[in-house]
Amino acid sequence: MKPVMRDLSKELNVEIIRPTDDNYDEARKIYNGMIDKRPAYIAKCKTPDDVITAVNFAQKEEIEVSIRSGGHSGPGLALTNGGLVIDLSPMKDIQVDQKNKTVRVEAGCTWGDVDTATHEYGMATVSGILSTTGVGGLTLGGGHGYLSRKYGLTIDNLISAEIVLQNGKLVQTNEDENSDLFWALRGGGGNFGVVTSFKYQLHPVKNIIGGPLFWPIDQLENTMEWYRDWLPQMPHDVYAFYLIAEVAAGDPFPKEIHGKKVCGLVWCYTGPKDQFEEIIQQARDVAKPLFEFTGKMPYPMLQSMFDGLYPSGDQWYWKGDFVKELSDEAIEQHVRFSKVPTPKSTMHLYPIDGAVHNTGKNEMAWNKRDAKWSMVIVGVDSDSKNAKLIKKWAQDYWKALNPYTLGGSYINFMMDEGTDRVKASYGSNYERLQKVKSKYDPNNFFHINQNITPKTS
Repeated sequence: MKPVMRDLSKELNVEIIRPTDDNYDEARKIYNGMIDKRPAYIAKCKTPDDVITAVNFAQKEEIEVSIRSGGHSGPGLALTNGGLVIDLSPMKDIQVDQKNKTVRVEAGCTWGDVDTATHEYGMATVSGILSTTGVGGLTLGGGHGYLSRKYGLTIDNLISAEIVLQNGKLVQTNEDENSDLFWALRGGGGNFGVVTSFKYQLHPVKNIIGGPLFWPIDQLENTMEWYRDWLPQMPHDVYAFYLIAEVAAGDPFPKEIHGKKVCGLVWCYTGPKDQFEEIIQQARDVAKPLFEFTGKMPYPMLQSMFDGLYPSGDQWYWKGDFVKELSDEAIEQHVRFSKVPTPKSTMHLYPIDGAVHNTGKNEMAWNKRDAKWSMVIVGVDSDSKNAKLIKKWAQDYWKALNPYTLGGSYINFMMDEGTDRVKASYGSNYERLQKVKSKYDPNNFFHINQNITPKTS
């Protein structure tokens, strides 16, 4: 294999990193420190032509391939053991079209890169809650974040994408060109090829009112009961995800609450500024807050607020589910597991109602359009000695909640959980996704992902 890859390094005008290279261990690191995969080669691609060459070569030599964008994949799907990593991180071009309110983004960008570029023009599109997340994985999984109640999912704002297929061809996808593939890309993950660029619709978002509000953990039951009824009735300018956590030891939190177990909300408000005080007062009236840190800020500041708390390299184990109704029985289970095992472990309920519900469940690959929340339970710690502890807590918590959910998950909140979980996440869209997979990747060349198996006749 080594002579083959030496030839590839000649064909590719890029850096090829091997296990014997000094920078190998750094190059194979991804966000989740629990993952320890050892690829044979990492190709730092700079252009779509580089990606085409890498795909063609891997096909010819029967080398297993994984695709890396931001490297945030919880189960480590950005890497392959013994294969070739097509690393898109050098592909960083961003082009903002101010007139048409769009942005074209290459697949190596993070959302921090995008936010910085678009904020200059007073615009943004829908992304997640950490600026270090890569655009590729988040978008292909569907994408939800602070702007979702107002502007939908990330895929609802995707105008087009360029993708390298398993046959080595670079094709354009949108509503008119390769529309079946465009349908599948909007939520179908990395199953269909290597997306090298995305074009998004932008919206007028510059400054928002945002930040956390915490209640004592003993207020979880009544605040979550209030939250489940209150938020869906709020204007779509009001976004607040619910959390269970432990207060971090550091700014902006005062020392007297460091280590306290809390529940609370993280706000992102895009409406008239003079109306926010009345809205947040409703949260204060439910229970006296332990801490507030909300105010007017640039949107990218909110997007990056938790980057320091969750740096690359921590141990991560997460489980997710879509939630339609927060029943009293479900809330009892949240109370039961509310004492997080480590300071960084947490549970989030992300709202996916509002504008997300304006699209039908079969219009794109993302299927759970009737869900109101996307729940994630995350065991996190910087010490690998706690890996079993955080994994068990997340698994036990999820098992207790799963009977009260829609039975499928946002694929970006899944570990390697098997075909049944993938099917449950796509529901009635799974068979159609199989057909698209069979057309564009019949041999399942791109299989290191939340895999959709080709449909056999």
